[in-house]
Amino acid sequence: MTLKILLNGAQGRMGTAIAKTASKQNAEIVASIDRDDQIENVLSECDVVIDFSFHSATAPLAEKCVASQKPLVIGTTGHQPDEKERILKATSEVPIVWAGNYSIGVNLLFHYTEQVASKLGNDYHPEIIEMHHRHKKDAPSGTATDLLSGIIKARKMNQDQICYGRKGITGERPDQEVGIHAVRGGDIIGEHTVLFAGPGERFELTHRATDRSIFAHGAIRAAHWVISKQSGLYNMRDVLGLT
Repeated sequence: MTLKILLNGAQGRMGTAIAKTASKQNAEIVASIDRDDQIENVLSECDVVIDFSFHSATAPLAEKCVASQKPLVIGTTGHQPDEKERILKATSEVPIVWAGNYSIGVNLLFHYTEQVASKLGNDYHPEIIEMHHRHKKDAPSGTATDLLSGIIKARKMNQDQICYGRKGITGERPDQEVGIHAVRGGDIIGEHTVLFAGPGERFELTHRATDRSIFAHGAIRAAHWVISKQSGLYNMRDVLGLT
């Protein structure tokens, strides 16, 4: 049975990518809308809502999904604390998948980075290097920040042990430190490497994105998965069975 999707943020880059790939994943975009459209008029037509719009639009959309009892997949980022609170409240009524990155490969990278960090000793020093195109405005990337969080959790570290780049006479690197570095240039879609440099060897985990369609594929996979779930908050690790 073809999955019927209401796509919010249809005119953005991710919205366009989802629209292009939907038919290849047994899905159909039955309504393509943006922030100024009347969502209430088309919610009844869909099985699930995918949101790649703007952070201020997500919480009102989640509340409308509650009213219509429609599951929601959120790819929008940058939500303010009050917006996050409203979205989390909605998870008690409908199932919501909320992830900062829908790439299947990146989510495997999250999982294995945390696993490796927990298995290797402190003499294997973690460093994160991320690369993106020249137009990206924030650094480090959200994906790099999530990788950082996984290492901190696995190593039981704290925020004071994070090193954002290095300059000058920094002194010897302590064992209990994680470095994170951002590279910007050209048209790099996205590349993330987690390096564990140990005595006599180093271990690297790398993910390279070569086409934005990978994020669209992951979002639609999440949409297929979430329609059969009970109300609650889920992420891509749940979708991939990694939790």
